[in-house]
Amino acid sequence: MAIDYIYPEFEVKRNLEKCTHCLICINECSNKVHSYNKEKNLFIENDEKCVSCLRCVAFCPTHALKIVKNDSGFKSNYNWDDDTIKAVIRQSSTGGILLSSMGSPVKKKIYWDSIVINASQVTNPSIDPLREPMETRVFLGSKDQSIERDERGKIIKKKRPQLVLETPIMFSAMSYGSISYNAHKALAMASKELGTFYNTGEGGLHEDFYSYGDNTIVQIASGRFGVKSDYLKVGKAIEIKIGQGAKPGIGGHLPGSKIVGDISRTRMIKENSDAISPAPHHDIYSIEDLSQLVYSLKEVTHYQKPIIVKVAAVNNIASIASGIARSGADIIALDGFRGGTGASPTVIRDNVGLPIELALATVDERLREEAIRDKVSLVVSGSIRNSADIVKAIALGADSVYVATSLLIAMGCHMCRSCHTGRCNWGIATQDENLVSRLDPYIAKERIVNLITAWTNEIKEMLGGMGINSIEALRGNRAMLRGLALNENELKVLGLKGAGEW
Repeated sequence: MAIDYIYPEFEVKRNLEKCTHCLICINECSNKVHSYNKEKNLFIENDEKCVSCLRCVAFCPTHALKIVKNDSGFKSNYNWDDDTIKAVIRQSSTGGILLSSMGSPVKKKIYWDSIVINASQVTNPSIDPLREPMETRVFLGSKDQSIERDERGKIIKKKRPQLVLETPIMFSAMSYGSISYNAHKALAMASKELGTFYNTGEGGLHEDFYSYGDNTIVQIASGRFGVKSDYLKVGKAIEIKIGQGAKPGIGGHLPGSKIVGDISRTRMIKENSDAISPAPHHDIYSIEDLSQLVYSLKEVTHYQKPIIVKVAAVNNIASIASGIARSGADIIALDGFRGGTGASPTVIRDNVGLPIELALATVDERLREEAIRDKVSLVVSGSIRNSADIVKAIALGADSVYVATSLLIAMGCHMCRSCHTGRCNWGIATQDENLVSRLDPYIAKERIVNLITAWTNEIKEMLGGMGINSIEALRGNRAMLRGLALNENELKVLGLKGAGEW
């Protein structure tokens, strides 16, 4: 008879000399890792339940606790590592699909780290952003293909629906239900203060946040959760979600345990019933079908709102993007393989899709070759980690980026990768009222504003160092990038010269 035993991933270490028996660790842990036997004056740690959220460590007044990686494991090798062995044991016991949260931790090449930025000196002087104007404003949407003048020779201004961003950074889709009310509020407030946009995700929009409509992108996914006429009209843009980087080709899933109260009402589904999005949109099986939905949405909103189509980065993404650009969509959102999510089958998250760097380069190149690049804007996402990633993305052809995981970290997320359990100790990925109350939306908003402000200032510094004074002048300017330790094929796909080449 087989005996299943998987060593706990983490181990709780308690310094008994420092511990004052205040019991804060017990009160702060939603996973019930800590317990105390008063009769025996003994603390007991259930390491199997620990997800290394570090809540107990942060709140311990005497720093008596630390969480360490458990060094016990199987006799693994290069081919059969601990995680692979554990997956086989779990699935042979349960017969179920393994779920994971956040982006993929698999050690595959991160192309951002193999790209370096050029700088200007002497022949093309740099620009000092502290003393000279630097334009970070971005206009997303279809650009005019020609200039028309009236009888007096004045340029006729065409009223094309566009999003105006004060910084080339938007907040990616995180639905109400997958994240808490307080987290959603923080995103809404921060987007308004920064002059950018946040995405509702596929969970609809709580009525409390309608007042932030001018900074909101509303999303339509295959399940159509929360989609109604006033929802479509309140947002500044509408996004049709076809695919997602963390789970290309499959639909979303929000467990019934999170479908309670306002979430049930907002999503327009019964309490405690799983919100399962179909893999495809059942009215979209071709570019022609997509075009019909795009123009239906334009009709219902009187052609006043840009339409975004979001797709996961896959092998034929250039052809897909070409079709989307011809469908009438104004913006294409590309989501790469390292994109985060509240829950995804582990095997899909870690093995399906393309890194966003490669997808972006091929799409930008294809749209330029077909002379339709200005018909659409490109927004990219999938583990954009810092301002340097943003600058490199724009130079590869993006108009702006979506970010999400970095915002969660700014709020207080400790990357414990257990979002799908609903037991987030930091009040972000949970609907437990006691846990939600731990997140102050005003403090979270301020931290997000600080982060994006810092990144925007760093972008200005990098632009100045390149001798460039606007985001528009950087877009698609691959001459400002070089590939470091990349092979010939990788350089070809990215459209870059190797480091040291002129």
